[in-house]
Amino acid sequence: MDRRQQKTRQAIFNAFSHLLERKSFGSITVQEIIDDANVGRSTFYAHFETKDDLLKAMCTEIFCHVFSEDLEKEGSHDFSHAGHDFGEEITHILYHLGDNRKNLKGLFSCESGEVFMKYFKDYLRDMFLPYISTLNYNAPEEYMLNHAVCSFSETVKWWIAEHEEYSPEQVAGFFMECINIDWFQR
Repeated sequence: MDRRQQKTRQAIFNAFSHLLERKSFGSITVQEIIDDANVGRSTFYAHFETKDDLLKAMCTEIFCHVFSEDLEKEGSHDFSHAGHDFGEEITHILYHLGDNRKNLKGLFSCESGEVFMKYFKDYLRDMFLPYISTLNYNAPEEYMLNHAVCSFSETVKWWIAEHEEYSPEQVAGFFMECINIDWFQR
């Protein structure tokens, strides 16, 4: 994409995010998005076939950054020095999701939450698998992976929707305590 296309795409994302702060996904119309973004209908459809495609692209953009292996110093946090410790990776993800709290609240509040959670769980599976596969347990690996992924995704939903008073470090601690990796080992 050239710079102009990137700028237009970002304007559409910003408009969509702004609308998600105030309205549920299902009640947002393409017309509202293009009005807020100040782009034409054909421009919107040149970038996204449907509002669902916009949601998918937004999730992909968030997750590509959140799950990046190249950790950089950012406004709310600095994990550039961090290794590949599971707890630090979880905390890093929580910082990013916390930074996107307004968008996520809108996504969780309606039918789009299921779409978001599906994409989120796919990324989590890829991230958690290397850790899960090193543990010693009697249950099938896929079961252990599913348990950890579902537990973390529901932790995020709980934190974003109702408990922003807890820091990313605290929430990561809650999660790590609940899944207690030693508990998996026999």
